[in-house]
Amino acid sequence: MNKFVKRYFVDAMSGMAQGLFASLLVGTIIRTLGQQLLHLGENAVFKFLVDAGAFACESHVVGAAMAAGIGYAMGVHGLVLFSLITVGATANILGGAGGPLAVLIIATVAAELGMAVSKKTKVDILVTPIVTIAGGVLLSVLCAKYIGIAANWVGKLIMLTTELHPFVMGILVSVIVGVALTLPISSAAICAALGLTGLAGGAAVAGCCAQMVGFAVMSFRENKWSGLISQGLGTSMLQMPNIVKNPKVWIAPILTSAITGPLATCIFGLQMNGAAVSSGMGTCGMVGPIGVISGWFSPSEQAVNWAVHKAEKAGLAAEKIASITENSLAVNPGLWQWAGLIMISLVLPGIICWALGLAERKFGWIKEGDLKLE
Repeated sequence: MNKFVKRYFVDAMSGMAQGLFASLLVGTIIRTLGQQLLHLGENAVFKFLVDAGAFACESHVVGAAMAAGIGYAMGVHGLVLFSLITVGATANILGGAGGPLAVLIIATVAAELGMAVSKKTKVDILVTPIVTIAGGVLLSVLCAKYIGIAANWVGKLIMLTTELHPFVMGILVSVIVGVALTLPISSAAICAALGLTGLAGGAAVAGCCAQMVGFAVMSFRENKWSGLISQGLGTSMLQMPNIVKNPKVWIAPILTSAITGPLATCIFGLQMNGAAVSSGMGTCGMVGPIGVISGWFSPSEQAVNWAVHKAEKAGLAAEKIASITENSLAVNPGLWQWAGLIMISLVLPGIICWALGLAERKFGWIKEGDLKLE
């Protein structure tokens, strides 16, 4: 069971998230940078950045990158890995808005199909790619659409519920995604699979930042500057061995996320209109805040789809729905938006978690060395 969970829920999901990061996420950042620089004037370099970012965000490219990441993380043989590129592109396109989940499931199955025959015959160079691609594409044709619909439905349900009940859902989304970030699973993959944008994406960002910045600041006396950087800009997952030894060390970061989540949704109205994968990244490389910023200037296709869905539910005229585009959703952030992003991502997690951690130390729930990184 441990091997099963590690292979399919840890390795495969982490590989998928890395593939998303190396395509859609980085592509969005590069494209947004180019678009903003073009405001300074026409320039071949700036235009190149826009084009390069746009290529990296293409659905087939993103699907291929995710599948390659999954295969690499699962340790498949070379021919299986290369064949998964076709499978991933197909699954992501046919999966539509829920493409990432379709890629995760189908590429994982295709990888196992390929490994079942890899290096078992004298014509491996033919058999392995044929089995991997044929099996994966067949699954994509039969299942990707329905996997995508299911993922999209769940994601929309979460996002709609968050908008209707921002306080309660702000707490739930922030805590759940934050906990997933610290656990050895991929919160980024979960957010991408469900397409979490909008207020729900903002709550997810709050929860992830609460865990990373919270643990980094709370454990500063044990880990100093190296710990602050490795946890604050790296991952709070480094604290998992200490959480296993003393689960009480997790109380402060979880409570912090329960506080910053509703602040993000109810007070600051923090929305993630960038790539959904950014919602589950927190301050890892500052991807979460960067995703929010890129969403201001260059909203993602997922954000546009969500805006269209809300407009349809509201019964707006077809002309108004058709006018919803990336450009129409883009905003010029003011002082309140910038203040909200900084407070939710950096300032409040540090202050609140530090104070709660100090209280835990005084109660004797956290002892000296309990947060020390090995």
